[in-house]
Amino acid sequence: MEDSELEKIRKARLEQLKAQGGGSAPKAGPSGGAGGAGGQEAARQQEAEARKSMLNQILMPEAADRLGRIRLVKEERATDIENRLIMLAQTGQLRSKVTEEQLKELLNAMSDNAQEEKIVVTRRKGWGLDDDDDLFDDL
Repeated sequence: MEDSELEKIRKARLEQLKAQGGGSAPKAGPSGGAGGAGGQEAARQQEAEARKSMLNQILMPEAADRLGRIRLVKEERATDIENRLIMLAQTGQLRSKVTEEQLKELLNAMSDNAQEEKIVVTRRKGWGLDDDDDLFDDL
């Protein structure tokens, strides 16, 4: 499922670059002496640019700022939110730019769905009872 989303993002970015006259396309061409590794890095960079461009089109500035602050604290959560927003935009479920309030609602909805981490402490039965202290008195 992620591969198809990434492919859509790449196609959208490629169309955007073609519409702009290919402004940043030549940068991706020369890929250092590493061969495949340079091409992968260029593809990753292009994908990141496409995501950033798409999010700029989706989010109002204050919502983008909030998402940036979330990224500072929990990068994986910010990435999940970005993926959700991009998916909503691609499926046509977003009619206008997302405001900060709408982003808060999305955050709440996603946190309700996520399972909360719970720490369960189980104690041994009889641990720490005063009755055990009698065993050490005879020593």
